[in-house]
Amino acid sequence: MQRGLVEPPAGRIRCRGCLWAAPEPKERCHMDATPWTPTQPHRYLSGFFAPVFDEQVSDWLPVEGELPRDLCGTFIRNSSNPRFAPKGRYHWFDGDGMLHALEIAEGRARYRNRWIRTKAFEAESQAGTGLWSGVTERPDFTNPRGPFKDSANTDVVYHAGRLLALWWLGGEPYVISLPDLQTCGTTNWPGMKTVSAHPKVDARTGEMMIFDYKPLPPYLTYGVVGKNGELVHHTTIDLPGPRLQHDMAITEHYSLVFDMSLMWDPELLAQGKTRVRFFRDRPSRIGVLPRYGTGRDVRWFSCAPFYMYHTINAWEETDTDGNTRIVLVGCRIENPLADDPQNPASEGVVPTIGFLRLAPRLHRWTLNLATGGVHEETLDDTLIEFSRMDNRALGYRCRYGYSGRVPQLETIRFDGIVKHDLHRGSSQQFRFAPGWHGGETTFVPRQGSPSDSPDDDGYVLTFLEDDATQTSYLGVFAAEQIERGPIAKVRLPRRVPTGYHTYWVPA
Repeated sequence: MQRGLVEPPAGRIRCRGCLWAAPEPKERCHMDATPWTPTQPHRYLSGFFAPVFDEQVSDWLPVEGELPRDLCGTFIRNSSNPRFAPKGRYHWFDGDGMLHALEIAEGRARYRNRWIRTKAFEAESQAGTGLWSGVTERPDFTNPRGPFKDSANTDVVYHAGRLLALWWLGGEPYVISLPDLQTCGTTNWPGMKTVSAHPKVDARTGEMMIFDYKPLPPYLTYGVVGKNGELVHHTTIDLPGPRLQHDMAITEHYSLVFDMSLMWDPELLAQGKTRVRFFRDRPSRIGVLPRYGTGRDVRWFSCAPFYMYHTINAWEETDTDGNTRIVLVGCRIENPLADDPQNPASEGVVPTIGFLRLAPRLHRWTLNLATGGVHEETLDDTLIEFSRMDNRALGYRCRYGYSGRVPQLETIRFDGIVKHDLHRGSSQQFRFAPGWHGGETTFVPRQGSPSDSPDDDGYVLTFLEDDATQTSYLGVFAAEQIERGPIAKVRLPRRVPTGYHTYWVPA
């Protein structure tokens, strides 16, 4: 299907809520919500974190500069956007999933946004109110719909011709159609009905590696989805107890999972209580299993205590003795809890989300498969997060990573882009103007560029926010010259709330 800037098929009309509406003008195919305001000030419900309450589509947006002609596809971001006032204390992770997307072709751009119609969203729509409390409150296990609200609000991934919206706590993957962003139900993967955010797609084989974690056994499940979109392998991985997972990594032959030192307190769990603790005296572990291995095949590598939300990439290499090593690069957090008295005062103000403390640094682990040893090193003291690289090289040696620069603010926003050269150990930065902030950075190869082209031969896309005017933009940067700033800015028709993860679907 062509995903350029196309007109609706004959016989269909366009409504303001979607690109291709139903044949009858009276049929309502979009959904607005009644605006509400917090009863108490909340930094993740104000400014650019405040939700929006309607769905829009806007054509031919104004552009400062010039959109490259070899940039053609759809840029999508998932985000937390609460439709109803929260029940109890609010956490940024609690909101309903909402997608914001820009179609780009022939130097022009079109914008649309739409709620993800999860089962929870439909249930609350029918009730006219929120039915779940958030993660800051004690889980209500008497809720007949389940204690946690699966909002699909965290991640998006494109695989086997389908865009999937995913939830960080492990939910049903929701299928989203392009270009209209309509929700088309959930996947049907027997053996893995629920999946966490951040699966990994091997662009060379077409396979997608997925995982899921739960507070009850089995604590961790891993699977492989074939290039046809069907689940072709899955296995459970034994852990000493429930663990907080958020991401995984792949190489050409292996998948990496984690047993980190931030977890629910096992003693309190035994009493039916939930409290997260960081065990500084307990080593973290990185698990390595063959892509089609079972839980019995996992090898665990112990390293210094840490927590990590997002990996960047991993790959295999051979050392001078002929031994295979796995190199993992990610955003390591040494002090992940906000109320921990052992946190160093020297770091100053860092962002927090509830009890979570976000001070991630670029880190590299080298796992020696022959000896079982681990060498680790911090590569940069700059705080970064939401790091991305050229997805065509995911699981294989890459050179560049692109990250949001974390400023000294109480909320998680980015005040610039950092490009790391993982070969040379150097970096380049572009700092946004005062009062401007950005989101996750996504690398987009030039349309038609070969798969072996340099992984800065393309563009870096991110949403930009101007606090003074409450105006949002799409920023387009030349990846090879990040420090020069945006080569184009697309002015969006509405404020796009600060969100989470993005994906690029080429035309």
